[in-house]
Amino acid sequence: MPHYLLSIYQPDGDPPPPEILEPIMRDLEAVNTEMREAGVWVFAAGLTAPDTASVVRAKGGDMLVTDGPYVEGKEHIGGFTVIRSSDRETALGWARKVAEAITLPIEVRELHG
Repeated sequence: MPHYLLSIYQPDGDPPPPEILEPIMRDLEAVNTEMREAGVWVFAAGLTAPDTASVVRAKGGDMLVTDGPYVEGKEHIGGFTVIRSSDRETALGWARKVAEAITLPIEVRELHG
């Protein structure tokens, strides 16, 4: 069965205050529980702030390591979920539930291999 990456686009800056973040995390955990019970959930994780990233480039036998992120922008990937789904439409349905829970955009991409 294909796997899909649901990437969470998060705005740069500090996280919301607890009174906003706690209900979001509760709603997200409810969706994660629903995905586990449906047998589609594989793995999920949040990421550290983009200013903690490193970018590794290999060129002509040399390696250059720079402070990240790779692309500067007003948003970054703040977390992700990997799911098993029989088709893209079903994966989009799960992404919609995550987007509703956390109120942030979700990018859906099928994994190779």
